Amino acid sequence: MWHQTDIRLRPRARGFHLVTDEIVAALPALRGIETGLLHLFLQHTSAALTINENADPTVRKDFERWFDQAVPDGAPYFRHVDEGAEDMPAHIKSSLLSCELHVPIGHGRLRLGTWQGIYLCEHRDEASARHIVATIQGKPIAAAG
Repeated sequence: MWHQTDIRLRPRARGFHLVTDEIVAALPALRGIETGLLHLFLQHTSAALTINENADPTVRKDFERWFDQAVPDGAPYFRHVDEGAEDMPAHIKSSLLSCELHVPIGHGRLRLGTWQGIYLCEHRDEASARHIVATIQGKPIAAAG
């Protein structure tokens, strides 16, 4: 079985945002999958997706600080600044992480670890809504009876 849908994430400030619940809520088809795989593809070049710590928000703040220090806004060597000082740094940060994730599905739910969550990594100061193409491939749960 294959299922594909578009997910629109609301605009967020720059930072690392836990979006697991928002993604799961947009995918009721997950509940019908016994075993499968969810592929998430973010259709943007200045944001990213990753999986990491879901409990302590200081982890997300530390990610943000590290990335902002590693790839600083307004560095004099950047030439691609059409949309501001964070333009090229946002593209680099996006490439360092990724625009896609694969997550296993089992018994109608994502098989994330206890302390894992899906992050939207927003690298723009004033970003618009972000769009994800979500594709589910899997074996449907057998009907009881």
